[in-house]
Amino acid sequence: MPSAKDKYYDAIDKVANGDLVGAVATFRSCLADDPSMLDAMHGLIRALKDLGELDEAISVALRLAEIDPNDVLAHTSLSILYQNKGMVPEAEAEATKAKLLRWKLQLRQQREDAGIA
Repeated sequence: MPSAKDKYYDAIDKVANGDLVGAVATFRSCLADDPSMLDAMHGLIRALKDLGELDEAISVALRLAEIDPNDVLAHTSLSILYQNKGMVPEAEAEATKAKLLRWKLQLRQQREDAGIA
């Protein structure tokens, strides 16, 4: 029985080989086994986007952003997905969130590097 991690890597291979339908099914199976595997959610979002399943990809990205509100890629993905749907104000709002989160992370890292608490 393959582990969630094995399924994740299998899904990545399927994406690389152009089997997006298989990748979506495998990412979903991976997440059924381990709902906390955020990388699998990112992969599922990408595979769904590439299949043109924008509404479903948005749903997964929203769930990911809810689980980890500081996930820059989740907000970047939402921005791209909204843009593809022609939802410009929503896309711009998510792009702004992603940019602000990225800046916060950079500032935190700079403070840590400088030894500032």
